[in-house]
Amino acid sequence: MTTYIALLRGINVGKKQIKMDVLKSIMESLPVQKVQTYIQSGNVVFQAQKKQTKLLSEEIGNKLADSLSFDVPVIVRTMDELDEVIGRNPFASNGNDDEGKLYIAFLANEPAAESIQHLLSFQNGTDELRVQGKEVYLWCRTNYGTTQFSNAFLEKKLKVTATTRNWQTVNKLAAMCRA
Repeated sequence: MTTYIALLRGINVGKKQIKMDVLKSIMESLPVQKVQTYIQSGNVVFQAQKKQTKLLSEEIGNKLADSLSFDVPVIVRTMDELDEVIGRNPFASNGNDDEGKLYIAFLANEPAAESIQHLLSFQNGTDELRVQGKEVYLWCRTNYGTTQFSNAFLEKKLKVTATTRNWQTVNKLAAMCRA
């Protein structure tokens, strides 16, 4: 069995409301095991037979759409991939220990080089970002609620589906995977 993390985009805002016990029940109707949810923003840790994360994303998204009558973009990473994301943190050595300012946008696909260059042209003196593979690391000097680099902005500039989590959530999900 492989441990996976499903990251749902845009739930529990607006009309896309999903209670975590309902989400857990829907997930348990799939061929997965040991389903755990974390906070109300659509984080699910589970185990399943080894499968491409893209296929799992589609299966989970289709099941959610059938069960909830609305689409929910789903991005899946393995436990090993999540550990790599944590280990690649380009801001780890910046001398600032305020991890509350670090966010990771998980991308459904690796963006095109020209899209990355376009996004990087918006760098400013307030917030910093780094694109590494299928993740965008965002350091917010003020707070995420006021950053120019919102999830919607990243999706528009990179032309890929994204869902953003704060550093604490990323690390909590990794800990849940190891437990």
